Amino acid sequence: MKNVDVQQMTIGTLSVRTGLAVSAIRYYEEIGLVPEASRKPSGHRVYGREAELLLTLIRRCRDFGFSLEDTRTLASLAASPDRDCVEARDVAQVHLDAVRDRLVEMRALEASLAGFVEACNSECAGGPAPQCAILKDLGDASLSAKKPRARGCCG
Repeated sequence: MKNVDVQQMTIGTLSVRTGLAVSAIRYYEEIGLVPEASRKPSGHRVYGREAELLLTLIRRCRDFGFSLEDTRTLASLAASPDRDCVEARDVAQVHLDAVRDRLVEMRALEASLAGFVEACNSECAGGPAPQCAILKDLGDASLSAKKPRARGCCG
């Protein structure tokens, strides 16, 4: 990468350096997550090192699935030396708890899908599609989303 004056980065350079799309940078600026950029006399946006650091933090927060509000809170904490890091830990803990809850849900979904595939393989694979255990189970409103039928279409 060529040597760039980090006090005068264009939005394109900032995009490359942070891994964010130009449209994302503009959006974050529009919603106030990032301070408005300085402008050259030509009207082009220019950014300094602080914007790069902030946008990198924002990208990483989004990579980890933090909401925009949590990202806003974490970005605010990063710029507030008088606030306690326990606030950041608390935001991360709430997010971790939510991720763990989703993992439990995803494991149940995985088990259900594995049951669908197993029922089809053992009982109806190769038969007419309308008689498939998977399609019948998916279309049966009385069944729980987490439990496939006990019997397939051909059993």
